[in-house]
Amino acid sequence: MCILHHWDKHGRCNYFAMLKKNAFIINRPVCYTSCLLVFVSLLLCLLFRESANEWFAHTQYLITENLGWFFILTVNFVLIFCLSMAFGKFGHIRLGGENAEPEFSTMSWFAMLFSAGMGIGIMFFSIAEPVSHFAKPPKPVGNPIEAARQAMDFTFLHWGLHAWGIYALVGLALAFFSFNKKLPLTFRSLFYPFLGEKIHGWWGHSIDILSVMATLFGLSTSLGLGVQQMNAGMNFLFGWPVSVGLQSVLILAVTSIATISVFSGLDKGVKILSNANMMMALALMLFIFIFGPSIYLLKSFIQNTGSYLADFIQISTWNDSYRQSGWQNSWTVFYWAWWIAWSPFVGSFIARISKGRTVKEFVLGVLIVPALLTFLWMTIFGSTALSFILHGDNTMISAVKENISTALFVFLQKIPFTFFLSLLAVVLVSFFFITSSDSGSLVIDNITSGGAPKTPALQRIFWAFLQGIIAIVLLLGGGLQALQTAVIIAGFPFAIIILLMCYSLRQGMQEELSGMNKKRRQKQEKSYRNIIADLIEEQNNPNT
Repeated sequence: MCILHHWDKHGRCNYFAMLKKNAFIINRPVCYTSCLLVFVSLLLCLLFRESANEWFAHTQYLITENLGWFFILTVNFVLIFCLSMAFGKFGHIRLGGENAEPEFSTMSWFAMLFSAGMGIGIMFFSIAEPVSHFAKPPKPVGNPIEAARQAMDFTFLHWGLHAWGIYALVGLALAFFSFNKKLPLTFRSLFYPFLGEKIHGWWGHSIDILSVMATLFGLSTSLGLGVQQMNAGMNFLFGWPVSVGLQSVLILAVTSIATISVFSGLDKGVKILSNANMMMALALMLFIFIFGPSIYLLKSFIQNTGSYLADFIQISTWNDSYRQSGWQNSWTVFYWAWWIAWSPFVGSFIARISKGRTVKEFVLGVLIVPALLTFLWMTIFGSTALSFILHGDNTMISAVKENISTALFVFLQKIPFTFFLSLLAVVLVSFFFITSSDSGSLVIDNITSGGAPKTPALQRIFWAFLQGIIAIVLLLGGGLQALQTAVIIAGFPFAIIILLMCYSLRQGMQEELSGMNKKRRQKQEKSYRNIIADLIEEQNNPNT
């Protein structure tokens, strides 16, 4: 049985039907339209497999070449906006109201942020990206040392403050309108300040549909990258063949395992897996640090961070307008589109776990701590790989050029206990896969149900498997090229929504602040009146 719940004039959902057992809680226009669009996209990809790869390449070129400047402008504006929210007059507003308290400890909060925000990506690109930038520098360089420095600068750019700024904006907006304004935890709610009751009609449905599509293809890209790396690891460990067929089986197998976490829910399944991810990632990172060039890595972390901050404005606004090498289209523009496409998923997830935190605490927590952890990770893996190259070992460059998915495992061959570390890496990728699939299904189910606080587990399982199926079809249709193109196409329309979101959030925050100030004035006036009344009573009392 499918139930379409409705909204009252105050924007609150009517969940009367949730009391019925085995009922599916869905918003039909959003759910059915999203499924239809996905079905048509996958069908076209399967029917025209031979020409799909050429189409993906051409479409990616058209978007990145003509709209790359727009993505770069958008992510810079979003970062500035987030910082203004943290350090401006709205910084002390608390998500959920003045008396709200955090539901999760700070450490669990950071662990879930890190697992949801980066996850599979840092495993896939931690070696491949710095080495790729070294072998093909974004800008002309005079020597290998300068090439290594520039490689880490751009790696930090792609994984640093801009990415987390996008997540912070979407998460903050969702948390604010859901917890403070008591609206459904869906993207339509973010536009209530200037759409009003229209968010409950097709304007709102269209916004939610775009959010679902961006989330599905953004997540499927991550799952596709993750399974390619899992396959590469299993080839290295057990000699399993590298093929799309095996990768498809792995996607279905790991997605099936993820359903256990889906049944457990956010408080148990995702929290436990996120903490496990953090512990395993920390163990792998510490092992590389201890058995790698430790002192060199300590120096590199400080230098890489300082170089990134020193060149921050230049590299974050660079558009490759004079040289026009095409490098930026394949890297920076792809990343900005990926983070934007992934932001509905990560932002919704962050919003769900961030009730009770102030705007300033939220923004700085989401921006700084995960970014620093990512910088440390990229330094330990990326700078160690670059040190091998600078000392004459070019096997890493050859490995990245041959198959980017195997770069991590070629790297681990140069570290003691190679088999153990490679096995740990495969398990870690699998756990990141499960966490992303589980969290993503919760988010998509939340959007397609209209923000229902609780839905049947079968709905979330459906979305988890649909993500996996999309990843499989994209791998069949064009591999990495198809994954990148899908996320760029999904990211562009949502970039426009994100810019509108900034205006809407500021309007909502201004209204909240005005209400808080009014309550304080009323409280002060009441206090003053009580004091004056007490003084008058004392003056008129002859016994005083």
